[in-house]
Amino acid sequence: MKYTISGDNLQFVNIEFQPGEMIYSEAGSMVYMSGNVRLETRASGGLWKGVKRMAMGESFFITNFYADGGTALVGFAGEAPGKIMAIDLRGGKNWIVQKTGFICAEQAVDLDIAFQKKLGAALFGGEGLILQSLRGDGTVFINGCGDFIEYDLQPGQLMKVSTAHAVAWEASVAYDIQSLGIKSAMFGGEGLFVTTFRGPGKIVLQSMTLAGLANSLVPYLPQKN
Repeated sequence: MKYTISGDNLQFVNIEFQPGEMIYSEAGSMVYMSGNVRLETRASGGLWKGVKRMAMGESFFITNFYADGGTALVGFAGEAPGKIMAIDLRGGKNWIVQKTGFICAEQAVDLDIAFQKKLGAALFGGEGLILQSLRGDGTVFINGCGDFIEYDLQPGQLMKVSTAHAVAWEASVAYDIQSLGIKSAMFGGEGLFVTTFRGPGKIVLQSMTLAGLANSLVPYLPQKN
């Protein structure tokens, strides 16, 4: 498999793959494909896997893409203005991704459900109880809203992140929710809680949230008299 990521804040991931290789995606993520791509939509992993995907906010079904007769090309995009990032999971890596972050992956990547480890993170983290767990011997593509910035936290290093701006992080990173205090929430404009990450491991942050984007557009929407 070969890939390029094109565009600025409305990005595509363009994948070239060969017969014998398979790419899978959430149903509806594909934007274009060459004429020799064969599609197969199924509830991969059976009923239970499909139910877990629905709990993650994904479709019950996934779409498999196969190359018939030579090199094939398929392109995917996210659902909102933002960035796409490739994560190589080879070498036993395990990443946690917000439940709307997955776009597509190689066949060797396993997409599964991940629960928040603490109730506070589930109630106030901005992404709810359920996240996505990604592992396997391949590459996965994720997306987020706005621009990305990546930090490689050292052991014990702490990073505090505004709620819901966390896109993905390595499973080695400890994750929790911390209160800023009532005074900061009322007068600081930053909300009552922040997400805290403690290294070692990498974290990926987004400059905008989908909820924030939607709220910013509300004043410009037509209003009923």
